[in-house]
Amino acid sequence: MYAPDDPTRYQEVLVSPMYLAGSNGTGEAGFAPVAHWPHQYLDEGPCQLLVTSPDQRIRIGWFGDDFELWKISAAEDAFSAPRWTATFNHVTPAEMVAGLTAALVQDYDEAIASDTPGRFLTGPTVPWRDTVRPLTDAGWNLDGAAELGTVEIIAPDDQAGILVDRRGYGSDRTTVELWAGPPGWGTRAEATFTARTPSHLIAATAAVMAKSTPVVRERHQVDRRMQHLVTMTPVTSATPIAEAQVRRAPTPLDVRRTAVTQAVHRAARAPRTAADLRVMAAQSRSTGAAQKRTGHPALATSARLPASSPTPLRGR
Repeated sequence: MYAPDDPTRYQEVLVSPMYLAGSNGTGEAGFAPVAHWPHQYLDEGPCQLLVTSPDQRIRIGWFGDDFELWKISAAEDAFSAPRWTATFNHVTPAEMVAGLTAALVQDYDEAIASDTPGRFLTGPTVPWRDTVRPLTDAGWNLDGAAELGTVEIIAPDDQAGILVDRRGYGSDRTTVELWAGPPGWGTRAEATFTARTPSHLIAATAAVMAKSTPVVRERHQVDRRMQHLVTMTPVTSATPIAEAQVRRAPTPLDVRRTAVTQAVHRAARAPRTAADLRVMAAQSRSTGAAQKRTGHPALATSARLPASSPTPLRGR
C-alpha cells in the first residue's frame, strides 16, 4: 500500500496495456457514449444509476458497491425479459465498457433511422471467429491447451484472453468471457456475455482490449500486484495531446453542466421581454433568501443546481 503522505500516491500516469490498468473507481468512460440517453439515479437498492435507450430496450446499470459493477442488457421491448446480458466486474477498466456502450448507441441509432428492430437483437453469428477477430488481427494466439468444447485466444503477454465456451445446449450453447490479469479479487478483470449476445458487440468490446492506447490512472489506483506487468509513464505538460485526450471522456454530469451553461449564455444574449424581467426578479429574490438561510453565497448558488445532479460515481 502507499503511505498516506507519499507524494506520488495521486500522481497521474499513463498505463499500458489498458486491460491491466484496472478501474479508476468511476463509471465515467463507460457512460460517455450514452450521455444523451435518459438517466435515473437510484437512492436505494444495489443499482445506483440506470441508463436506458429512449425506448428502454437497452439498459445499462451501474452497481457501485457490488463485485459485478456493470450489468448491460437488451430486450425486444421495455417489458420483455433480456435477450442477452453482459456483466463487467469491479476490476474491469471502464474504457472497455465504453467499447460496448458505443456500439450499442450506433446500433440503436441505425435501428431508429431504418425502422428495424436493431442489430443489438440479432444474436451471435457463426462461426465464433467473428467474435475474436479483433484480437487475432492484433496478434493474439489460439491456446492449444484449452479444454474440450472451449476456444481461448491469449494476448502475446499471456495476461489477457477471451474464452468461448461452447459446452452448453440449445439457446445457451455458447457464452463468452473476456479476462485480463492474474486470478485474484483485485487483479482479475472479467467481462461475461451470455448466450445470444450479438457477436459484433463482443467484438467491439474485444477491439478496445486490443488497442495499444494507454489510459490515465492515479498511481495508487494500479494494484501493487499489477505494477510489474504494466508500464506507467507520468503525465506531464509535455504529454502529447493525443495521449492527454485519453484521460477523460465527457461524463453525463459534464454534458448536463455544459448544456445549462450554454442555455444561460444564450439567455443572457437574447432580448429581454417583460416576462424575462419578472423571472429575473424572482430569481434574484430567491438567491437573496438562500444567502440569508445559508450565510454563504456559494451555497446559495449550488442550491440552484438541478436536484438530480449526481456525485461522482464511485466503485470499489
